[in-house]
Amino acid sequence: MIAVVGHTDLTPETLTLVEAELHTRLVRQADGAKGVVRVGAGLPLAFGRAAREAGRPLVVVLPAQGSVPAVLPHRDRRAAGELLRLAAQTRLVPYDPEGRDACVGADERMITTSRLLLAVWDGSPTDARDATAHLVAFARARNVPVEIVWPPGATRRPATPPGR
Repeated sequence: MIAVVGHTDLTPETLTLVEAELHTRLVRQADGAKGVVRVGAGLPLAFGRAAREAGRPLVVVLPAQGSVPAVLPHRDRRAAGELLRLAAQTRLVPYDPEGRDACVGADERMITTSRLLLAVWDGSPTDARDATAHLVAFARARNVPVEIVWPPGATRRPATPPGR
């Protein structure tokens, strides 16, 4: 499988650039491996679209509470619907979709089952809102090859001050 992780605060213009770059990289992979992504808006949806366009089967990781899907945050629901339509397979994984650490843990499990990680990452360190650097280090420590995806012109939305 080919997993994708990355920043959750990409601008709409960057998502368009990233989707095109992901498509190019998926087409270049000759083995027909499935793509796998944790459900969500933004990057996960861009990856799902790129995988479909590249002719790759898509596995979507959904949060579970026990043996049933968990309720997704409102911001992810529309994207989840499209991802489920694009998916060849879904995988229920126990995690809280509102919990940062739980989502990182779900991403780590996804990475351990993959043969390649595409990381949409600008090289910034992990902080309280973003764990991409951690996930890249996690993959590398487990000998999962990592390809960094950061197309020219890519940007992130500015951080929102606390309390807004």
